[in-house]
Amino acid sequence: MKRILFFTLLFVATISTAQMKNTKLSWLTNLDEAQTISQTDNKPILIYFTGSDWCAPCMRLKEDFFENPKFTQQANNLVLVKIDYPRRVDIISEEQLDYNKTIIAKYNKQQTFPKIVMLNSKGKEIGRISGYSPSRDTKNHFEFLKTHLEK
Repeated sequence: MKRILFFTLLFVATISTAQMKNTKLSWLTNLDEAQTISQTDNKPILIYFTGSDWCAPCMRLKEDFFENPKFTQQANNLVLVKIDYPRRVDIISEEQLDYNKTIIAKYNKQQTFPKIVMLNSKGKEIGRISGYSPSRDTKNHFEFLKTHLEK
């Protein structure tokens, strides 16, 4: 009986963990749409600038920070926007790439990747953080998030 109970609990814990890890975030790709939602819901906008197919720090940040259950819990308090600047032409449409370039020109003039920019519900920039540590330490990113969610 104890074995059955043990394996049942182990199974439930495994399923729960798998479900938490597979939680998909709702990333928008249009800042205008995000600003409308932000104003309606009174939530800040988090813009994530990435080079999804060539930027190694971007890939690690996605895995370590954005896929972290701690982030996914806090994501409900944000409007998420991903602005991708891939090298491969089959990842996003040409129209989306042109749109992304206009957003990069406005909010990421230095074209540093990865970069996170936070806007308030009125569209005013309230913070930014660039790069990602080779040691894969997300402490600064979570501190950035905490600081700007408390405003």
